[in-house]
Amino acid sequence: MQQLLEFTTANPWLMSGLIASGLAVLFNELRLKSRDLGSLSTAMAVRTINDGSDVVDLRTADKFAEGHILDATNIPATEFTADAGPVRESKTNVLLVCDTGSRSSELTARLRKEGLENVFSLKGGMAAWQQDNLPVIR
Repeated sequence: MQQLLEFTTANPWLMSGLIASGLAVLFNELRLKSRDLGSLSTAMAVRTINDGSDVVDLRTADKFAEGHILDATNIPATEFTADAGPVRESKTNVLLVCDTGSRSSELTARLRKEGLENVFSLKGGMAAWQQDNLPVIR
């Protein structure tokens, strides 16, 4: 213990860097964890859709036409607002979908901060949906 104390006092810059690195890792992990709170895996997404959740596809109209989840509503992310009808008016959960899950998770986090707890994001987006060979409407 005495050697650790001597090392710490002899190398204050090294110890400061070690503490700063540890805090940076901790902050990053907490940020990633909070981002995943509103994200659903494809299996969980299927369950929520089967329970009557509304699906909002945030991709462009062209990408939406190439393939989308059954009964999804297309509202491109560039036109999406927090006051979007399907989100505010929904009595059930709302699942936001994009290409890879990054844009939808950002919007989900923003909407949850605004108090909408019934909004979720599809983790991995349509790429994960198609990778799991789930049905796509063309």
